[in-house]
Amino acid sequence: MLFGFTMNQFPVRIGAAPRRRVRAFARPLFVTTSLAAACSAASAQADPAVSVAALGETVVTATRVEQRLADALADISVIDRATIERSGAESVADVLAKVQGIQISRNGGPGTATSVFLRGAETRFTAVFIDGIRVDSQATGGAPWEVIPLAQIDRIEVVRGPAAAIYGSDAIGGVIQLFTRKGEAGVAPYVGVGGGTDGLFKAEAGVSGASGAFDYALGVATERSRGFNARITPGYNPDDDGYETTSGSLRLGLQINPRQRIEGTLLGNVMDSDYDDYGYTPANPVDDRNHHTLRAAGINWSSQWTDHYSTKLAITDSASLYRSTPNFYQTETTQRGYLFQNELKFGAHRFTADLERREDDLENAPGVGLYASPALSGQRSQDGVALGYGFQQGPHTLQLNVRHDDDSEFGGNTTGSAAYGFAFTPQWRATVSAGSAFRAPTLYQRFSEYGVASLQPEESENYEVGLRWAQDASSVGVTVYRNRVKNLIDFDYNSTACVSNFGCYGNVGRAQYEGVTLAATHRIGDVSLRGSIDWQNPRNLDTDTLLVRRARQYGSLGVDWRLGEWLLGGEVLASGSRYADEANTQELGGYTLLNLSVSRPLTRDVTLLVRLDNATDKDYQFVPGYATAGRTFYAGIRWSPKY
Repeated sequence: MLFGFTMNQFPVRIGAAPRRRVRAFARPLFVTTSLAAACSAASAQADPAVSVAALGETVVTATRVEQRLADALADISVIDRATIERSGAESVADVLAKVQGIQISRNGGPGTATSVFLRGAETRFTAVFIDGIRVDSQATGGAPWEVIPLAQIDRIEVVRGPAAAIYGSDAIGGVIQLFTRKGEAGVAPYVGVGGGTDGLFKAEAGVSGASGAFDYALGVATERSRGFNARITPGYNPDDDGYETTSGSLRLGLQINPRQRIEGTLLGNVMDSDYDDYGYTPANPVDDRNHHTLRAAGINWSSQWTDHYSTKLAITDSASLYRSTPNFYQTETTQRGYLFQNELKFGAHRFTADLERREDDLENAPGVGLYASPALSGQRSQDGVALGYGFQQGPHTLQLNVRHDDDSEFGGNTTGSAAYGFAFTPQWRATVSAGSAFRAPTLYQRFSEYGVASLQPEESENYEVGLRWAQDASSVGVTVYRNRVKNLIDFDYNSTACVSNFGCYGNVGRAQYEGVTLAATHRIGDVSLRGSIDWQNPRNLDTDTLLVRRARQYGSLGVDWRLGEWLLGGEVLASGSRYADEANTQELGGYTLLNLSVSRPLTRDVTLLVRLDNATDKDYQFVPGYATAGRTFYAGIRWSPKY
């Protein structure tokens, strides 16, 4: 989880020399994917993660109210439970790495510090929710991706592009919302077990269903792995760095009457993982450990008062606790949210009005040893008012949003967005949008020994255009965007604005995230193809250098072939080279990964899944000095009858 100094303390410059083995991005992959996109003829969103049958389903993350996926103006990906199960992935980040517009970086294997870059934006620039419950860290900034339990996630919606006019602070790069299972008619139990390379073992069980006005979903899971030696730099503990995690979720719903519904969500995860800290000596080996706890809870009441007017009242609470041993450091972020949402629909018009309050709390225990630091306790609140207007008639779709947030620390911030779509044929639609967003400084950035209380919010302006085509079982889409951020908060090692002699946080930078995303899907009989390519240029505008650990080009190409009862799958994930340092002198080579899978029902209710990831045993790194998984094998069976 940690390298060198704790990430919660201050940024660390990574100085290990990178490999230069693969400088260029696997050009054959881009040619192949481009041909697949150009020749494709399936999803109105041009999203490889969305099936044709899913186009009529509803999504909620783009505007915070239900709308058909095919009608959304935002650039959206939807990942369903079947896709998650077939992925055989160990973490949410591994699933997201296959989605267009997303790159990840990690200090080793699952359970270690993980970054998710949406359109090249910093991890903290993506607002993350679980069943509408905001999850964030007021220490490092951004969601603790490594501790979100994939076993409890049923569906993921990814919205690319700023959404602060809807969600307030954090949504500069976009929004990712994860949903747990929801009970449906009947009873649906499930049990799954599997294992693989590095001593990996997974087990999960649960049941969901609905009877009359009551629905429920309960799930528990455990997972462990002895891992591999993640810290490969000489002088660190050469042991394997494994992890173990136990998670659970509960979702209950009560349809009081046809117009009133109450729903509650509870999710928790406890994870312990190994990492290698400074100070290792063979004569006195130390087992360095990360200890994570994540909790998310929420309750909401939805009311359809008339055929035109509906409301939703929600109260949410989340907590993220991190602790390291034996070099002790502990930080805990708790967040509480209150939302009163109003929706009024008349024909082609839709009006929304939201009142929202967010309360953040950060508690850091005194650090000792390598992480010696004073205790820290900080609180803040944000009150937001958001208005929205949507219009859809004939070929025209319009969405307007404006929001004002009042922060107890730095004052007010107003954001807005506007999007328009025109379907000039039943198959073709063009979209254009613009939006502003902001991210409030974390409590750690303001009030720790490295903090500066006068820090201002990071602010952005985004512009994008899109063109999508869909017909029958084929689709292709392209999106061009540019997102500029000012008041970028970075660590200034030369600053004397705080009590630390090491340096301080400051609004010292500007960044620009611009790029083009091309994605397509196509189905030929029993064969489904999907592909995406991202060309991007995430830059520090002050130094005119590429941002750390983000490639200019990356993409994927996948195929699923239904052969009788067998489902054969293959995918290629590729990335161009990246830089490990701000000066762009330490280059990390590009990589191409080949993943293979096969699944089939053994009986009516039992399914077998076998995967071989990184089949060519590619040696690559996200971070200098940290290894990534080589060739890995996984096999699992799942029993899931429906009564």
